[in-house]
Amino acid sequence: MFDPAAGYPTHRPRRLRGNPRLRDLVRENVLTRDDLIYPVFVYHGSDVSREIPSMPGQRQWSLDRFGEVVDEAADLKLPGIMIFGIPEHKDARGSAALRDDGIVQEAVRLAKRRAPELLTITDLCFCEYTDHGHCGPLSEATGRTDVDNDATLPLLVEQAVSHCRAGADVIAPSGMMDGMVRALRAGLDGSGFAHIPIMAYSSKFASAYYGPFREAAESAPSFGDRRGYQMDPANGDEAVREAALDLAEGADVIMVKPALAYLDVARRLKDEFRVPLAAYNVSGEYAMIKAAAERGWIDERRIVLETLTGFKRAGIDMILTYHAPDVARWLQRG
Repeated sequence: MFDPAAGYPTHRPRRLRGNPRLRDLVRENVLTRDDLIYPVFVYHGSDVSREIPSMPGQRQWSLDRFGEVVDEAADLKLPGIMIFGIPEHKDARGSAALRDDGIVQEAVRLAKRRAPELLTITDLCFCEYTDHGHCGPLSEATGRTDVDNDATLPLLVEQAVSHCRAGADVIAPSGMMDGMVRALRAGLDGSGFAHIPIMAYSSKFASAYYGPFREAAESAPSFGDRRGYQMDPANGDEAVREAALDLAEGADVIMVKPALAYLDVARRLKDEFRVPLAAYNVSGEYAMIKAAAERGWIDERRIVLETLTGFKRAGIDMILTYHAPDVARWLQRG
């Protein structure tokens, strides 16, 4: 046991820092391409490859051009993509999310045809599909101010089963509805998809970091906000309880979202549960780095690699990040 009073008078840490090969040998955490998942946006219509103004370098892709981003991810040997869909028609129930020929379902089919080895992970929520921008049908009892939790659960199951029929490898429920993992596990098991893992957005906070995503996914609420179902950014103990509930209900992977301001939560979850842990390096985090890099204030490559290595140090196993293609290229070059 190290005795701070006695110390180690002959130990000089700099001995292991002076040589780059020694630094490599004693490095405690290593970021690799295999840690990365690339979130992508599929848009209705045709011949769409539209840059998202608040997320430089990221695009909305129509299905007829979605193969371009699938090919890029496969060529870079990224492990997987997370698919978000923006449909042409929206309604109060988010019905477009449930169609077997829906935009995410068709994107999954295309990805599996084009790059069978690429993991397709699908986001399960309704905010992109509802005309009010909330994450499920609204409760009439509350005067159209809140999502009806229990009415949303069977719709999430229907959406998930449809994604799995299309060939999804993993489903990722993000709506923060109580009981959603239990409902999804039962629904998948009963539909012949017991082998499909659930990556639960267990600790999803009501964050200001989501702004650019809501532009990209056209999912901003038309009234109110999502603080009634997403978590208070001030709460850490609650995040542990939420993760415990999701694991008890059948989650295979738990997630923290956002990542950068919640690394303490990630570390607590890893230490508490020792299960696969994901974190979403969200749009606002991406946009801040891009904005500073464009102004020449920071070295983008070094900042991104340092940030994502910090995620690894916090115990995060898989990182959803818009930087994924760039990071894969940087790591290839060494």
